Amino acid sequence: MRPSAGLPAVALPSVGTALRVVESLLLSGGQRTARRNAWTAVQEDRRRARDRVEAQHVLEAVSDRTSRAT
Repeated sequence: MRPSAGLPAVALPSVGTALRVVESLLLSGGQRTARRNAWTAVQEDRRRARDRVEAQHVLEAVSDRTSRAT
């Protein structure tokens, strides 16, 4: 007997989708919005931190090249 015999294929939700469903059941609209805004701010802070690190690497590389040239 095949496990899928006669059964329709059902796509399982992703973890993120499942968490959003649970969140929507547990939190009111305002709390959901606040949590989403907070998470967006965290992601933006992380992006800015990556940009700062990248800029620091570029500045250090340019500085090394300039100091060796003199």
